[in-house]
Amino acid sequence: MPEPLKNVFSRPLLEGFAQTVQAVWAPFDRAAFISRVFDAGWEPRELKQRMRHIAESLGAGLPHHYPEALSIVVRATESLIEAHGEKLTFEYIFLPDFVEVFGVEHPEQSVPALEVITRWSSAEFAVRPFLLRYPERMYPQMLVWSRHASPLVRRLSSEGFRPRLPWGMGIPALKRDPAPVLPVLENLRADPAETVRRSVANCLNDISKDHPDLALNIARRWHGLHPDTDWIVRHALRGLLKKGRAEALAQFGFDRDVAGIVVENLEASAAVSLGGELAFSFSVKNTAQTPHQIRLEYGIDYITGSGKISPKIFKIKEMILAPGQTERVQKRQRFTDFTTRKHYAGTHRLRILVNGREMSAVAFVVG
Repeated sequence: MPEPLKNVFSRPLLEGFAQTVQAVWAPFDRAAFISRVFDAGWEPRELKQRMRHIAESLGAGLPHHYPEALSIVVRATESLIEAHGEKLTFEYIFLPDFVEVFGVEHPEQSVPALEVITRWSSAEFAVRPFLLRYPERMYPQMLVWSRHASPLVRRLSSEGFRPRLPWGMGIPALKRDPAPVLPVLENLRADPAETVRRSVANCLNDISKDHPDLALNIARRWHGLHPDTDWIVRHALRGLLKKGRAEALAQFGFDRDVAGIVVENLEASAAVSLGGELAFSFSVKNTAQTPHQIRLEYGIDYITGSGKISPKIFKIKEMILAPGQTERVQKRQRFTDFTTRKHYAGTHRLRILVNGREMSAVAFVVG
């Protein structure tokens, strides 16, 4: 079993951090901080609970006057950056969370602090309540950050601005109208940092879920400008590609008309145990007289806890099938629970898709 992610908040990590805080503010009681963090309730706490508990424990050991406490947190962060350089350190995520817990009433101090802290541990979650509470202030700020010298601050401008940031606080106004986000994405569409470009793609993918035509128009305008921007476009349209949206498929040369393409000999495990693997194989053949560019995927119709169907699409490969060519495919799919998906017993369905069209299917039982 892999190490639970919540264990990144280890005692050595926090003891080292406590030393850093004391170095910038001598009255900080390191022993009391560690004792507060690793209290009797520490072990059963999950990841986000531990993150919040550390932020609150840190606040308990700092001055009650928030601007003074924040200054200490910022100086400690600057000390870490000076010693190690800018990094996307997940294990220090309690630092931006400190600002979210204590600083929403103090935007004039908190927003500049997030600009510093995000250069050490991303403030994409912590910035969300400020976007909700102070849109008139924050929307222009996100645009300013998109021109920042630090790639981690630029990343915050797009990642924090995502309409549907996973595990983040929702921003209903941006789901309804993502117009404020678009100038930020335009500034970053050819960013030299891969982490920024990936964030831009994820943000545009979010937009495509509520405004597919808008996302497609942006993709058409960006496509061909630069290889890095082309990667953003493809990654951003992945949701529409998986849905078989004809315009998205056509953007990359895939025709919804798959005449001449056949899927044969689909074989799959009849039964899969919870925690086990589904093994399956099939052949895809081009019976036409001309080559055919195909996007090959498989879908699984999962059973939810309420007995409903939750379909999920997985990409296999993209390829050009020559006339008469047959490609044999073998795959395995795990049925092990993880953070974003829990598996349930029942009859599931495996589907094979070519250019978004279902070509073959078979049922199997999980239990």
